[in-house]
Amino acid sequence: MLDRRQIREWIHSLTALILGVVLLAAGSSLGVSKQVVGLLGEVLSIPELPAVRLRALLRDGWLWAREKSTLQREIERLRDENAKFRILEAAMANERIRAELDARMSGARVTLRAPLSWWHEIRIDKGEKDHVSVGLPIFQNGYLIGRVTSVSLFSSWAELLTSPSLLIPVVIEETRDLGVVVGDGNGSVLLNYIPSGRGNMAGMKVSTALIGEQLPPGLPIGRIKEEIEVSGSGYVTYRLEPGADLTRFYEVSILSPALSPSERPR
Repeated sequence: MLDRRQIREWIHSLTALILGVVLLAAGSSLGVSKQVVGLLGEVLSIPELPAVRLRALLRDGWLWAREKSTLQREIERLRDENAKFRILEAAMANERIRAELDARMSGARVTLRAPLSWWHEIRIDKGEKDHVSVGLPIFQNGYLIGRVTSVSLFSSWAELLTSPSLLIPVVIEETRDLGVVVGDGNGSVLLNYIPSGRGNMAGMKVSTALIGEQLPPGLPIGRIKEEIEVSGSGYVTYRLEPGADLTRFYEVSILSPALSPSERPR
């Protein structure tokens, strides 16, 4: 059995059909104007307007949802490409920095490494006469191992990465996270203040950061070895594997200061 709504829809459709046929016949025989036919058509379409508008609304909503999804995917793609570009740009900048640094390196020989301060400092055979000054970085095999802390005429002392009193601002090259490298005084080098939730970071490269005042940026230090501690404040401490062998070295390199424009050869 048909309910009342279905009966009304059926009657409306039948009425519209009959009137449409009559108007088509009358339009040719009686000269009924197109305006009258159009007006009657609009009147007959009034009961259908809610359904028509609902259908249009659903269609527009579906198109909007599809366009929004497409835009979101495009935004994510551009965000990923931008992140990769920043990492590539930083890597290229580091390569340029390292090429410039290589030209400013000079060799020195380790003359003393006292047992009581084995992991803290070394003495080298270059001093003021060789233009060595406090704060200059010291390298082995191209990796940072410390910096000059005191200078005499013929020799200098350099503090090592493994010293707990040497704090170095650094950056993880793959993620651009900033942290601080410090030694534990017993042969290990730690990386502090990295936000938790970064996932597996083992093997990522660590170098000096632009925010440091005492060392130029881009000096390679080593790679992340393992996670050792998560603090209650949401930061992770990692053990760092230095690129240099800090257990034995006999010769090191000193990075001389950059020449000012007036000092550069013309």
